[in-house]
Amino acid sequence: MQKRDREATRARLLEAARLRFAREGYDATSVRDIARDSGVDATLIFRYFGSKKQLFDLATAADVPAGLLDGPQEELVARMVRTVVEHDWTAYGGEHPLVAMLRSSAHEDARRRIRDEVCATYVDALRDLAEGEDAELRAELLSAWMVGIGILRSVVATPALAGASAADLDPHVAAVATALLGRPMSGAVAPDGER
Repeated sequence: MQKRDREATRARLLEAARLRFAREGYDATSVRDIARDSGVDATLIFRYFGSKKQLFDLATAADVPAGLLDGPQEELVARMVRTVVEHDWTAYGGEHPLVAMLRSSAHEDARRRIRDEVCATYVDALRDLAEGEDAELRAELLSAWMVGIGILRSVVATPALAGASAADLDPHVAAVATALLGRPMSGAVAPDGER
């Protein structure tokens, strides 16, 4: 019974930390806030996670959404945009964990993690699709645009972009991706088989 309580408490702390870090960033979040949100004593954070930084690292770690890198290459960019627009990030306050790291980017460690995550997941995949010279630069430009889409949708909440569906974005995303990657890119096929 005690092990189950420990696991449940640890899970509550991790969930509260995800939400706090996503909304407020590393500096504005205290271990007391997280503990209060979880209904436990703050000392449990250090017992279960070692430090606030280790909790932050766990709370902002996200796996690549299933299927993102699978499927036709010409639909990769559309799948990436669908991840931003349609993926369920509820556990992270409704935003991609990258947003929590961006809110904490005053720290070198957070900047390094952002760079590693963006490069290893997105830039590398796009660079492999790019044809011609400057593939790395063009992949980074396209990645920057997609990160910007996510920020304008969730943080800034610009009206047109925040209200747009992935299908609304598809033709524009395909046009920009085709121009930057030097090869035809298309919108992704929806799960039910329709565009």
